[in-house]
Amino acid sequence: MPPRLPVRLRINGADYTLHVEPWVTLLDLLREQLDLTGTKKGCDHGQCGACTILADGRRINACLALAVAYDQADITTVEGLARLSGDARGLHPLQQAFIECDAFQCGYCTPGQLCSAAGLMNETPPRNVPEIRERMSGNLCRCGAYPQIVEAVSRVVLNGRGTARGEGQDEGDRAAAGATLSSASLEAAPSMPSSSPPSEPTP
Repeated sequence: MPPRLPVRLRINGADYTLHVEPWVTLLDLLREQLDLTGTKKGCDHGQCGACTILADGRRINACLALAVAYDQADITTVEGLARLSGDARGLHPLQQAFIECDAFQCGYCTPGQLCSAAGLMNETPPRNVPEIRERMSGNLCRCGAYPQIVEAVSRVVLNGRGTARGEGQDEGDRAAAGATLSSASLEAAPSMPSSSPPSEPTP
């Protein structure tokens, strides 16, 4: 059996030195060795996006990422998302927007959706709602909450953090903004893709 290899990672601001087999993925390392089970195992083939995390600020599918290939990487999972906003004890603006927009049903895909949206914020800024939908299309929602997801991401990415947190707007302004984004997300182009259900996911 191949020897275990040392992997040094910074995960949600904490430094770890772990020893893993060469075939261990970041997903299995996070869930099985560190008990960070917010990152979900869905398809295990990089097709559903439930396992999306950030590696050095870039969104990746943890189920396809060998841990040894990310030695010395800075990893952020959904458990550490609030830290990116400077308030580790509160909520990231995206998390707050998901609550306000009711952007989850069963919640299984939500950690991946949030991390993917956080990674999107580190990329070239999207110009409009259809572009956000396209760039979030790697994350599937079996419950079909795509309009609410797009609305939540749009509130933060297009309108700024203040909208997501409700800063500088009254309830009427926020309701109007949400209605506009929701209408646009329903009218523009086809909805985000779906695929046949994967094998029974791990809770």
